[in-house]
Order: sequence, then structure tokens, then C-alpha cells
Amino acid sequence: MVFQYEIRRCCLEWRERSVGSGRGKRSRAAVATVKRRRGFIAEVLRARLWPVPLVGVVAAILAGIALPALDSRLNGRLPESLTEYLFGGGADAAREVLGTIATSLITVTSLTFSLTLVTMQLASSQYSPRLLRSFSSDRFVQRTLALFLATFAYALTVLRGVRSGDDGGVEFVPQISVTVAYVLAMVSVLGLVVFLGHLVRQIRIETMLDHVASESMDNARHLLEPCGEDDQSIGAPTIPRQRTGIEARASGYLVEVDEEVLLAAAIEADAVLFVRCRTGDPVVARTVVAYCWPAGTGTFTAESVERLDDEVSRALSYGAERTATQDIGYGLQQLTDVIIRALSPSINDPSTASHGIHSATVVLCDLLRYQLGPKTFYDDSGTARLYSAYPDFQDLLDLVCTQPKRYGAHDPTILASLITMLSELLSVARDPVIRRAIGDQLARIERIGQAQDFDSTERDHLRQLAQAAQRQL
Repeated sequence: MVFQYEIRRCCLEWRERSVGSGRGKRSRAAVATVKRRRGFIAEVLRARLWPVPLVGVVAAILAGIALPALDSRLNGRLPESLTEYLFGGGADAAREVLGTIATSLITVTSLTFSLTLVTMQLASSQYSPRLLRSFSSDRFVQRTLALFLATFAYALTVLRGVRSGDDGGVEFVPQISVTVAYVLAMVSVLGLVVFLGHLVRQIRIETMLDHVASESMDNARHLLEPCGEDDQSIGAPTIPRQRTGIEARASGYLVEVDEEVLLAAAIEADAVLFVRCRTGDPVVARTVVAYCWPAGTGTFTAESVERLDDEVSRALSYGAERTATQDIGYGLQQLTDVIIRALSPSINDPSTASHGIHSATVVLCDLLRYQLGPKTFYDDSGTARLYSAYPDFQDLLDLVCTQPKRYGAHDPTILASLITMLSELLSVARDPVIRRAIGDQLARIERIGQAQDFDSTERDHLRQLAQAAQRQL
């Protein structure tokens, strides 16, 4: 229902912005909104397991209707050099072949779906429930299920067109259609073998962590602007006392913020907007998600505040779970979940935790190339109209370090991995504010290590790593 709601809302916003007053001012915002909505709908559909198999089934049914009709037109007109490669049995043999294909493929589909569910359950219980989205959005799994279900649906559709010569009727055996069903069955057998190999590879923790890290870096490349030499971090604005709070109209995680709509609404109302909630934050209905105040010395009317409230509620989208659409920290949260799950007493897998810290290091080093922190949007005259909250590097670093250093405090391997991560970040970071934040985390981990009952060899190793990192400061 989420994507249906988004499609309907996208169409309504396009119609509202294409007609009526203010059409010229808001046409660019309307186009940007439609593009953003399309991207959000594509992300929602990509994370579902059923759209690709559904398309395959529909295509198979259409092919199962069209190919027998082609067979009927070409009946007896094909050259012998071609017919010798086609199905040459009678109606009973065609029914048996198609029935066998349909029966076997629905069994294989059930097996494939069961294996996928078992894999998702294992990943959820052992690594993190947030990794389930990676499995459900796996294109290989979706296309394999589509192949199996399409072959099943095609065989059933063609089966209904086979006619025997009993009771005075004319026998009709769609040779091309049955041959295509045979080819699809053979491709499905090969697909099953490849799918099993793919599933074995996907369940490995190394593959999961690499997938999450790659997705996080791709997400940052599409959402963030590269850093310039003179870029400085911008903090949250000073909110005046005479401000108006805008409440959320729904509960859930904030999954999308449409800055184009918010900027156009703020310019139209001659106001300044501050969205205090970041993408990925949990939001409760009837709590304040944004503040607005007049841009100049004027005041708001009740009508302008109500219209601004409507625009803000339309620009903010909520969901039952976090997504990677606009959430910069979602990938790091997944990696952190894997780390702390590996450090739990029931699993006790410090090697996996160290690997997760390394993957988080790769993502953090990549994020240093982009502008992080709150964003400010200006109108054509250079007046700040919109402040949108985004996590800065300190927030993301704290996300990665806080829980691993707490749950891995008694393991020198984890502390060594964290110190190594900070040392590698110091070798890349150039911003003094970021370097101070890294140094602060390093000092905390040093204090945690000194408070533990490690032997002299482990203490010396941690001390050497910390001293090497301190020299880079």
C-alpha cells in the first residue's frame, strides 16, 4: 500500500502544481517533486520481493496466448529443416510434457522460496534484522523467482490450447510453444544451480558487509555534494522565540524530505523553515517536526500558517522502517548492528565484529569526501529560507564507536580495531573539527583500555596503536 499511496500523492501534487495561481513560481518545484517521488517509488518497489516475479508471470501468460496463435497460423508452413528441431509428439505427449514442466517448476519454486526465507531468517537472527531488506531487494533472487513462476504460468497457459483429434475434432499441437516451454524448463534447471551458488555466497557475512558498505557509498554519492577547500560546517540556525511549530500528521520513520517543495512553500509564505528531524529519525504524530517564522519583520496570518503546514506535511514522508533513499546513516546503522550482535555472549564472534568495523571504516573514509551536516537553502536573492537537519561526521562517528566500544570493552581485539579505524580516519581527515572529534573518540577508547584487566602484551599492543594514532594528531 505504500507505493500506491505515493503514486496517488505524486499525481495529485503534479495536478495541483500545474494549474491555478502561482503556476510559474512552483513549476520547477513540481518537476523536482515528481522526480523525487519517482525515485522513492522505485526504491519501495525495489525492496519488495514480488514486483519482478509478477511482471514475469504476466509476460508468460501473454506469451502463452500469443505463441499458440502463431503456431496456428504457421501450422504446416514451416520448412522441414526447422521442424526437425521442434517438438514432434502428438497431443497426449504435449500434455504430458507441459504438465510435467508445470508440476516440477511449482515444486522448484516452493523450494527456492523456502531456501530464501530460511536464509533471511538466519541473517536476521545471527546478524541483524535490518539486513532482510538486502535479501528482499536482491535482483538475482527476484529474477530467479520470476523465471520459475513464468515457466510454470507459461506451461499452464499453453496446455489449455492443446487439442486432440478425439470426437471428430481437429488435432492441434503447438510445436513452437511446447518447444519454448522445454527451453524455459532447461533454463530454469540451470537457474536453480546458479541460484544455489548465489545463495551460499550471499549468506556469507563478508558478502553482506560488502553489500551494505557499497550501498552506503553509492547513496552518499547521489545525495551529498563533494567537499570544497573552503567549505565549513554549518550548524543549526538560531530559532527565534516568536516561532510556530509544525506538527507531524503521522507516526513512523522519516524516510523522505522534499526540500524543493519546502523551499517553494517558504518563499511563497515569506517565511523561514527549519526541519528539526533528520531522515531516519522516528517521528510521533502531533509532535513538532519543523519550526517556521517570518523572514522579515512581518507576521503570519492564520491562512498562511495553515497553507505552510499543509506543504510541510506533504513534503515529509513516513514509513514503518528506515530506508536508504535519503538516510545517510542507515548503512552505518546496519554495520553497527552486525558488530554488536557479533559481540553478544550468545554469538561471541569478535572476528565478524572486527570485519564490521573495517567495513564501517571504509564508509566513514568515503564520507569525508562530502559535505555533511545541516543544509541551508536560499532563494534567488540569497536569503536563507530553509534549514534541513542532516547528520554531521561527528554524529556518524559516534554511531559507529559508542556501542562497539561499550560491548567490546573486554576484548582487546575490538579495541585495537577501533583504534586502527580512528588512525585511518586521521590519515584522511583534514577538517580540524573532525580531527578533534576523532581525537576525542581515541582518548575515550584509551581510557576504556586502561581500565580493563589485560595482560602486559595486550596492553603494550593497544598502547602502541594509540601512540601511533596520537602522532597523527
